[in-house]
Amino acid sequence: MKPSSSNLKRYDLLQILLSGRAFFALIVIIISFSVMSPYYLTVENMMIMSSHVAIFGLLAIGMLIVVLNGGIDLSVGSVLGLSGVFAGFLIQGVSIESEGVTIYPPIWVVVLLTCGVGAFIGLINAILIAYLKVPAFVATLGTLYVARGIALLMTNGLTYNKLAGEVSLGNTGFDWIGFNRLFGIPIGVIVLGVVVMIATFILNRSSFGRWLYASGGNERAAELSGVPVRSVKIWAYVISGVCAAIAGLVLSSQLTSAGPTAGTTYELTAIAAVVIGGAALTGGRGNVSGTLLGAFVIGFLSDGLVMIGVSSYWQTVFTGAVIVLAVLLNNIQHGRKR
Repeated sequence: MKPSSSNLKRYDLLQILLSGRAFFALIVIIISFSVMSPYYLTVENMMIMSSHVAIFGLLAIGMLIVVLNGGIDLSVGSVLGLSGVFAGFLIQGVSIESEGVTIYPPIWVVVLLTCGVGAFIGLINAILIAYLKVPAFVATLGTLYVARGIALLMTNGLTYNKLAGEVSLGNTGFDWIGFNRLFGIPIGVIVLGVVVMIATFILNRSSFGRWLYASGGNERAAELSGVPVRSVKIWAYVISGVCAAIAGLVLSSQLTSAGPTAGTTYELTAIAAVVIGGAALTGGRGNVSGTLLGAFVIGFLSDGLVMIGVSSYWQTVFTGAVIVLAVLLNNIQHGRKR
């Protein structure tokens, strides 16, 4: 028995609503909070909220790469905190006691070395998972604690303050990422935009992107088809580590300080953005645009709740409810397709 045209139309409409749920949710959030607060839908507030979203978005893009591969990276929040602390350590000067000198590296060196720290932790995760066959959840949970512990040891539990640097020392410019704008757009948002474009190109136009989807969908079949599964897994975790390091640089630059507890629970926010964006935690399904929308949903919802005076405890409740709802809608959407 063929379905009627009215049933087909309803089915198509439901599929459109499910596929674009992150976009529609974002529109509902913007309209709702604009009604409740006259300051919400202003250009300045949108720029401020977008700066906050940039942190979540950078973590979420790295998380998406790992999730597409069928893995998970619980260490990104701790890598963010450690990266900020490492950058602060370099900006405040590296003392060489044997020579009696203190080195103040320029900011571009600080950025490169900090990204190297993120890549190194990602590589450790990859080796544990790809070579030593440690489950991704356990391996990245371990590095979560290790990275956070190293950050605490480096600072003795304190915070590096006043990271703007000094002209006489040649280490100024770090706060430029957090406070400056180009054409009215915060630098952090521009950094996110560049990362999004690179990630989109990698996933849609490169062999690595095709291998990533294939290995995430069915690793054994991909391996039999000639996909370098192990190399893909390694690069996925390295990319996630670099994205977390960039997020740490942006956050510490915005605050001009770096604390060892920065980024706590941010890994859960990154996973939430990926799930809200329609990616499957089982791997092989998801895209950059959906994840970016998911990050905006989380960020704009959190900032909106703050603006209308909702308790931080209730913010956690709302965020959790959104995640559960997103997973349910994922199941409904793909269950209907099957």
